[in-house]
Amino acid sequence: MLNKKKKEKQTDFSNVDLLNKEDAQRHLDLVKDILENTKSNIEKALGLLKEEQVDSSALISSLRQTKEVSEGFIVTSPHAGGRVIEGVFNGEKMVGADGEEYSMPANYASKSKLVEGDILKLTITKTGSFVYKQIGPIERKQIIGVLVKNESTGDWYAMSDGKRWRLLIAAVTYFHGEPGDEVVILIPKDSKTTWAAVENIIKINNN
Repeated sequence: MLNKKKKEKQTDFSNVDLLNKEDAQRHLDLVKDILENTKSNIEKALGLLKEEQVDSSALISSLRQTKEVSEGFIVTSPHAGGRVIEGVFNGEKMVGADGEEYSMPANYASKSKLVEGDILKLTITKTGSFVYKQIGPIERKQIIGVLVKNESTGDWYAMSDGKRWRLLIAAVTYFHGEPGDEVVILIPKDSKTTWAAVENIIKINNN
């Protein structure tokens, strides 16, 4: 009987360890994002320092972004102004350092042209309102593609050179996009992504 009980306890502990490993992996993925973001900002600052005429405002901005991102990325304890959570934008929502997903108004994400990998700060006020602030924009690159719609799901995509990126419906609606239009998108410069931000849409059919 004692041996049986020991085996049952071992099985329970094994399940707990598995859950802990999953949580740890989520945190490691988030830490990887912040380190890559910080590295990008540092490289940008070093590049500016090598120029003959240093743009001081751009240098200070890059250093400030590096400082803000490296300081945070944790869930802070509640305080008088509400609860503050920092995390990464996944193209549609913010993934916090606690591994939870936090909803975001699609209009805000599209108008702010948030890119997958951007570091955000969310303040949850005492009244329950969500207030987002972008504190660590990832380095971007611009691509021109073709606007495509999945008629069965209603989802929108940008396609270019055989690659496809999902777009926020609110962003396409804002620019009155239609299938076949050219779409200017923003994606991370040095990392893979399944989502893209809409910079602009070039109308093909003017009728």
